[in-house]
Amino acid sequence: MGSRFSITVVSINEEIGAINIQEAISEIERVEKMISSWDENSETSLINRNAGIKPVKVSLELFKLIERCKQISELTDGAFDISFASMDTIWKFDGSMKAMPTAEEISASVAKVGYENIRLDEKNQTVYLEEEGMKISFGAIGKGYAADKAKEFLVSKQVVGGIIDAAGDITTWGTDVSKKKWIIGVVNPLRKDKIVSWLPLVESSVATSGNYEKFVTFRGTQYSHIIDPRTGYPSSGVRQVSVFAKSAELCDALATAIFIMGTEKGPFLINQLDGVELILFDDKNQMYKSDGIFLDQEPQ
Repeated sequence: MGSRFSITVVSINEEIGAINIQEAISEIERVEKMISSWDENSETSLINRNAGIKPVKVSLELFKLIERCKQISELTDGAFDISFASMDTIWKFDGSMKAMPTAEEISASVAKVGYENIRLDEKNQTVYLEEEGMKISFGAIGKGYAADKAKEFLVSKQVVGGIIDAAGDITTWGTDVSKKKWIIGVVNPLRKDKIVSWLPLVESSVATSGNYEKFVTFRGTQYSHIIDPRTGYPSSGVRQVSVFAKSAELCDALATAIFIMGTEKGPFLINQLDGVELILFDDKNQMYKSDGIFLDQEPQ
């Protein structure tokens, strides 16, 4: 998936633990083969090739994943949208951009984006992208989903505890080898060496999105690499978002969506969701948090 996965398991036998980890890697590779839009033989690529042509019958697993993606799109008013893959890449964050795109170019870039045009037929288990040129991609949810599936597999193998880090999307179960809760440190986005708070992850997950590594600056304004799929413009006003929930898949998707939704709508949404929490830093480095977050300066 173009990302680093780190897997730690708690096991009384090192050899068995190593085998479990290798099997979990195989599960991640299986998921990648299903959801990759770069692999021309994947189900996802088949859906994209038939956009505007015909529905494609897919596995129940992929059908349900796309169904959940559409539900998250509706929940976030389109801030999360797997059809963002249809966007023309007019924004470049590799240092090559010399000027902002025009309003016309930006409007045209999102012409094929719209989760409403992803048609699901539950009876026939098919997916149809209504417009020619539409594409879907799981870049904003795939790592979290793969982490969840690897965790599910390891739990089925009676692995008593572990932690999976999918390039910052983290999911845990059980306890560490000393029977203590897994804890993560929330960093200050302006000072990576400074921990704002330590939080326990008990059978839980977290995902973080930030704009401090990829951005462009024009006329004194910084534009994030996280693009709003509804408008084609980079999101603004937020520097870092961390979302906590049981599912890494949900954390992954919501972290991106809340980053786009901003400091008012984002926390408001999270406070309506049972079992989901949020820590957000705006572009002035002011911290916002959901009602269920209690900060602790020391690890427990």
